[in-house]
Amino acid sequence: MKVSGALPFLPLCQRLLPSRLAGLSMTFLKATALEIVILAGHLLLYPSGMAQERRAPLPEMPSPEDATQLPTEAKPPVVLLHGFIDNRSVFVLLRRSLAQHGHRQVESLNYSPLTCDIRTAAELLGRHIEEICERTGSREVDIVGHSLGGLIARYYVQRLGGDLRVRTLVTLGTPHSGTAVVPLASAHPIVRQMRPGSPVIEELTRPAPGCRTHFVSFWSDLDNLMDPLETARIDHPDLLAENVQVSGIGHLALPVHPTIATGIRQALDTPRTETPAATHTGGLTVA
Repeated sequence: MKVSGALPFLPLCQRLLPSRLAGLSMTFLKATALEIVILAGHLLLYPSGMAQERRAPLPEMPSPEDATQLPTEAKPPVVLLHGFIDNRSVFVLLRRSLAQHGHRQVESLNYSPLTCDIRTAAELLGRHIEEICERTGSREVDIVGHSLGGLIARYYVQRLGGDLRVRTLVTLGTPHSGTAVVPLASAHPIVRQMRPGSPVIEELTRPAPGCRTHFVSFWSDLDNLMDPLETARIDHPDLLAENVQVSGIGHLALPVHPTIATGIRQALDTPRTETPAATHTGGLTVA
């Protein structure tokens, strides 16, 4: 009886399944096409981002006599950190978006493509941040890291005491638990460090009591460089983290898409309070 009772639903399932698959396929095709367009554009911009950016003089603050022009609260500098075999040119659009919405101090850092160790890159990041704080007079910074850049920043925050300097760390498509994609790329030492179970990934699972930094992780359901997809989430009992699932775009679009830029600005501009460590989840649909 149970089998015969289920039979009338089979035609309905047969009608619904192709339509759902068609919708999924169309979303995937759109995301893939966007990735190709972004890759082409990024290849054109790549040479312009190979050198470290020049540190322009900071804009003058409004006169104290003109109270109407004074900002209600100064925003800390934002440090942008690119992914593997990339450079600061990936952040051209995000940097412009941040600047247009009140972030006066935005700096993109390059680390060498010959970098072979996440720990070494994290130490170098720490020295850069100390220099930025000294130069700008700011006590802390915010960081936005794409892919490997987010992992380097997290190691600095969690393992090198960087939580004293980093107020908010936003990661975009970062393999927090390691990614198994492209096995042939394991010839590079830093790729091996991004594999599940590597010593670096294991270090990030260790206790981090009292970590002060707020984490916001954007991860996409169409990110072809994250295997499994959920590896781009931050799941750690000692970290105050928010995981934002993005639907409809791939890995390369995360630091470029205007909807993600809006989400990043909101993450950086949200007032922070000292609360017990907790993990929150959210969602963001692009397509």
